[in-house]
Amino acid sequence: MPVIAPMPAARPARIPNQRDGAEDAAAGTTVDHLTETYRKHYRSLLGLAALLLDDTASCEDVVQEAFIRVHSARKRVRDPEKTLAYLRQTVVNLSRSALRRRILGLKLLSKPMPDMASAEEGAYDLLERDSLIKAMKGLQRRQREVLVLRYFADMTEAQAAETLGISLGSVKAYGSRGIAALRVAMEAPA
Repeated sequence: MPVIAPMPAARPARIPNQRDGAEDAAAGTTVDHLTETYRKHYRSLLGLAALLLDDTASCEDVVQEAFIRVHSARKRVRDPEKTLAYLRQTVVNLSRSALRRRILGLKLLSKPMPDMASAEEGAYDLLERDSLIKAMKGLQRRQREVLVLRYFADMTEAQAAETLGISLGSVKAYGSRGIAALRVAMEAPA
């Protein structure tokens, strides 16, 4: 069984004197100065974030994160007067990062599936197609050829006439009679 060392006794709180405050200022921004900056400039920093981001929650998160980061790096802020500048720059950088993450997230989102017919509609389409094929098989050969070339191969009447080696009038006649026969066959009960 591992041996756990006892926790060291808590040190009594030191009472800061004027000399300690001078050392802290030379070493960086004090917690008190950062707290005061937070109180005075929170709304303006929130407004800055709002100019870059679009929702209030993200703005609040960015500003709060900026204060946390500057607080943890307060020793590096040599001049306490520059604390606000550091905070502003941190808000801008964090806002940019948030926007980059959003854009990347949007790019990686899967594309929505196109609207598809229901299974029932698909079954009706299949039945209609089967009845159309059956009706097409019941047509005369020339009528079927003309209708296939005109409506399935998207040929003009002249192109169909040339392909079949018949006159333009014959293509019109076979097409007209074929469509009439299809209507009758499709409307008839199965």
